[in-house]
Amino acid sequence: MENDTIISAFETSEGAGARVLRAFPTRLIEDYDPFVLFDEFSLAPNASFPPHPHRGFEALTYMLEGSLRHQDILGNHGEVEALGVQRFTAGRGIVHSEMPGEGSGVSRGLQLWINLPHRLKHADPSYQCISAEEIPAKKVDGGSVRTITGPASPVKILTEMLYIDVCLDPQVFYEAEPVCGWNTFVYVYKGKVDINGQHIERGHAIFFSDHPKLLISAVERCGFVLLSGRPHGEPMYHNGPYVD
Repeated sequence: MENDTIISAFETSEGAGARVLRAFPTRLIEDYDPFVLFDEFSLAPNASFPPHPHRGFEALTYMLEGSLRHQDILGNHGEVEALGVQRFTAGRGIVHSEMPGEGSGVSRGLQLWINLPHRLKHADPSYQCISAEEIPAKKVDGGSVRTITGPASPVKILTEMLYIDVCLDPQVFYEAEPVCGWNTFVYVYKGKVDINGQHIERGHAIFFSDHPKLLISAVERCGFVLLSGRPHGEPMYHNGPYVD
């Protein structure tokens, strides 16, 4: 894949009535080491992700609005609300379900799958639920930055990565310097931005490798996530709910 590749997420259905905008995997991008999948999902009150199995990866769910309830066969359960995060490590295997919280209306969020290196494929499964108040947040001129994973974040993840949520007012700039050698992408979930001179709209992602600096400006009030991770450099076999 060429640097600065722009992808339009495609709409599909998952679970029981859930709608997702999928940035990858697609026929254009199968995966983006260490990342396996990235979805923006929407759950009406009567939709859900009924019990289903996973193994071989970790997943982060970041809620944009509404709430989501998790339950698994290990006895873990929790409800994550807007701007909160849940993390599960599937490891050697887990079965879980995700349902919208009661009275939450439409629940919308972002889900990321992160591959586990081969040495950790059989790690013990685990779960973590983090409230919005626990996520490090700071004000910047004309906006805000929330650190989902990275320095000071309580989210425990087994792959070195940075995941931030940035909201900007119109005409405000944000500058990022990804770690050399890490794979990076930006997904816009609200508004429009320019990134290094390229116009990116809601529902689109742009992918980078070894890019020294990203200059992001808000064309209109916007929200986007920037994700950057150290590649494992190992073969990745994505088979439905399993990553081997």
